[in-house]
Amino acid sequence: MWSSEPPMAVSTMDSESSRTPQPAPALTKGGYSLLSARALGARLGTQGKHYFCGSVAAFTNIVVTFPIQKVLFRQQLHGVLAIEAVQQLQRDGLRNLYRGLLPPLLQKSTTVAIMFGLYEDFSRVLLDRAAGSGMPELATRSFAAALAGTAEAVLTPFERVQTLLQDHRHHGRFKNTVHTFRTLVTEHGVRECYRGLVPILIRNGPSNVLFFGLRGPIKEQLPEVNSRAGHMASDFVCGGLLGAALGIMFYPLNVVKSRAQSQVGGAFQPCRQVLLTVWRERGGSVAMLFRGATLNYHRSLLSWGIINATYELLLKELS
Repeated sequence: MWSSEPPMAVSTMDSESSRTPQPAPALTKGGYSLLSARALGARLGTQGKHYFCGSVAAFTNIVVTFPIQKVLFRQQLHGVLAIEAVQQLQRDGLRNLYRGLLPPLLQKSTTVAIMFGLYEDFSRVLLDRAAGSGMPELATRSFAAALAGTAEAVLTPFERVQTLLQDHRHHGRFKNTVHTFRTLVTEHGVRECYRGLVPILIRNGPSNVLFFGLRGPIKEQLPEVNSRAGHMASDFVCGGLLGAALGIMFYPLNVVKSRAQSQVGGAFQPCRQVLLTVWRERGGSVAMLFRGATLNYHRSLLSWGIINATYELLLKELS
């Protein structure tokens, strides 16, 4: 999927010069250590690189886009306009702007690592087993993507804690990530940490299948580029467009997840019931159900653009 630079032709003069001692190559280029990148790539191994690159890409994205995510969360939870959500954050104060950062930082860094890493691992294993069986590669890779998405749901407790820390109604009850986890487990049991699991499962599998299935074809339709900057731009556009489209497609599931996870204690309501409750509260309006979808579109465009471009760049540097 990723292109590599063509080998350079070696001239006779180059062959002659190679017989004489040459000065040691520079270890840095533009302040970046090429030797360390290659050494790190060798240490990580062929499969480990996908986990590492996915994790760093997600870390970069979360730090950049977290304030946007907080505005979006308020819109999903309360159905308010973006300007009102921003005003809420202003009233909360600057010290609370990055409140709840640790859970998504841990969760997203891990889930994106799992997403890319397990997809590659499952694809390799399934393709080996399917060799000679006549099963289309597209079907095999789609199954691998769905499995990777399902595995990500193990980290639902991080999304759960993030939701509670971002909800201003719980600011006085939950102090930080550790305190929130401890309170949920102590007072309500481990099961409480997995509230909202069903919409996450419904979202993750299909979205992974579409992301990995369409990433290559979309990039092939973009103008051909040869420079590093050109490849980064192409990967950013490809990932951003896919992320934005999938964000809109699965937006109602994220609304259901946010509503379900904002509750502490009590009965676990079915996904359909939560959706109907939100639908009635917002006057049976599709526009109100998708309140925040515009911001989500732009955030996903930026987020998945950053993730895809950073992932591909790191993967090339470590190869």
